[in-house]
Amino acid sequence: VQLQASGGGLVQAGGSLRLSCAASGRSFSIYAMGWFRQAPGNEREFVAAITRNGGTTDFAHSVKGRFAVAKDNAKNTVYLQMNSLKPEDTAVYYCAARSTSSSSRSIWSYWGQGTQVTVSS
Repeated sequence: VQLQASGGGLVQAGGSLRLSCAASGRSFSIYAMGWFRQAPGNEREFVAAITRNGGTTDFAHSVKGRFAVAKDNAKNTVYLQMNSLKPEDTAVYYCAARSTSSSSRSIWSYWGQGTQVTVSS
């Protein structure tokens, strides 16, 4: 499975951005797709995830109510809609995918390249 993330950019605080992650290869094997982010000097952290079938979602506390995640199975693409952005949301955002169910937010098999999101104050 190959993942291609896009949509990052520079936005003012309070603004919105939508990230996309397109899967290719054995995308039919994907159980869930997720988003992570890593700010300079920080560890990579979980942001959100969605299951391919059923669309069950999971969000980090820090983004709940501001971010939404959606999927388009026909396009093998997952979207991260980020609203009410804050400077602390500035990070490189990565998409990930896994082929099995897991109660852990840390177990992912496939990773895409990152896309930079910068929120100015």
